[in-house]
Amino acid sequence: MTTTRILLAGFIGAIAMFIWSSIAHMATPLAHAGIHNGLPGEEKALAALRTELGDQGGLYLFPGSGAGDNPTREQMKEAMARYPEKLAANPSGLLMYHPAGARELSMAKLLTIEFLKQLLVSILAVWLLAQTRIATYGGCIGFIFVVGIVAGVTTNVSYWNWYGFPGAYTAPYMTIEIVGFLCAGLAAALVCKSQKSEG
Repeated sequence: MTTTRILLAGFIGAIAMFIWSSIAHMATPLAHAGIHNGLPGEEKALAALRTELGDQGGLYLFPGSGAGDNPTREQMKEAMARYPEKLAANPSGLLMYHPAGARELSMAKLLTIEFLKQLLVSILAVWLLAQTRIATYGGCIGFIFVVGIVAGVTTNVSYWNWYGFPGAYTAPYMTIEIVGFLCAGLAAALVCKSQKSEG
């Protein structure tokens, strides 16, 4: 498959993926499953975050191990030995914190970045397909679909396993990603198949 065909198939696949993603987020409950919109007593919680974290944006795991951000191997070993007891006695979670005003909500920018991400993964999936001898329409779709399963499982299952992301969030989000690749495959395979038949 020529580079031009790979780019064309990847672009068409990305459009299909983007359309599906838009539908999933705006017309289905998938994108909101497992997520609570707001905190109980939110004003108090936000005030506490402003007071305690201020402008120190970042990703926080709590409760902390007590070993600090750059522990030695011995410090980490000692902290991890005490951590199960600490975890049992305290609430736990993962907090992505942005100071007030640090993030501008620009839908145009966010949607553009999202499409560029989808364009990149779609082109890569088609490039991988081009390295194979798969020649049928169904085979092309199946290949990209499997790439989607790999992409959907890779980080989502790890976040569920290690950080306790709720299954009610993990399964729908994996579904969005995997179906997105299926849509990309359905669209991109049209170009790939025509190229294979011409060859």
